[in-house]
Amino acid sequence: MEFKAKEIAEILKGTVEGDPEAAVSTFARIESGKPGAICFFANPKYEHYVYDCAASIIIVNNDFVPQRQVKATMVRVPNAYAAVASLLDYVTAAKRSYKRHRGCHITRFFSTKIGRKVYIGSGCYLGRKASIGDYSKIYEQVYIGDGVKIGKKCIIYPGVKIYPGMEIGDNVIIHANAVIGADGFGFAPLPDGSYKKIEHTGNVIIEDDVEIGANTTVDKSQMGSTVIRKGAKIDNLCQIAHNVEIGENTVMAAQTGIAGSTKIGKQCIIGGQVGIAGHLTIADRTTLAAQTGVISSIRKEGEVLLGSPALPHKQFLRAYAVFRRNGKE
Repeated sequence: MEFKAKEIAEILKGTVEGDPEAAVSTFARIESGKPGAICFFANPKYEHYVYDCAASIIIVNNDFVPQRQVKATMVRVPNAYAAVASLLDYVTAAKRSYKRHRGCHITRFFSTKIGRKVYIGSGCYLGRKASIGDYSKIYEQVYIGDGVKIGKKCIIYPGVKIYPGMEIGDNVIIHANAVIGADGFGFAPLPDGSYKKIEHTGNVIIEDDVEIGANTTVDKSQMGSTVIRKGAKIDNLCQIAHNVEIGENTVMAAQTGIAGSTKIGKQCIIGGQVGIAGHLTIADRTTLAAQTGVISSIRKEGEVLLGSPALPHKQFLRAYAVFRRNGKE
């Protein structure tokens, strides 16, 4: 698809500085911009790329003051980072086809409810009394179990497995090979040293506007529900155990693992490879740096912690200075 600078400015409610007829048909990073591409500049450390960038259009903040001539046409907006995200959404929606489609060899039942303009790829299984909301897109080789509820405008990528009884809200994106609703890791030790499996009878509830990465697993609860609250974003290869609750607009990077029955607050930032023990409470707006190990609840809101076991940022830095000094002695 091709867009002109004046059209992009209208979409983003920005202003054009340069040629309003400059046209683009692809996106590029500012360090590798080329003619016909649109880039964005938001991080000051990339400013030197702005002046030599060969892209046709660059999205910049309103307060950007060039130190020398910029060759590309600029579209000025209040927040360049947010603007490019909105533009990507716009282009993706324009490209997406909601034409109702039935691929080859789909298994479905009369009790399965499919909304308007739903795409279903080949090789899917749709269980009894499952429902899929309007404008959702179910890619190839997806398993949707009995009684699953999927809301409107969802995207379920190839190979996803959604166990029976799971509930998924509107505008949810689940990437390839994620598993929603497997049994949690629950076993009762017996006197002879063996373990008896504890059956899990609950489900997973994923609220609106959640995104779940490829190969991530979200286990169903023993009783009640494992809950991913509205707006949460979970990266690839994460493990969410049974009865966990993740708060609204919390973001979680790859390879994080959360043990059972832990409650994560809203607007938390969890770095890659973080490990969180079970039955804990993590306060709202907590930030956990990569590879942090959390073994006790975090009660104070807005803290930044790192290390294993997790320590507040300043305390960790003081402790680390001692570690380094002792290591040199």
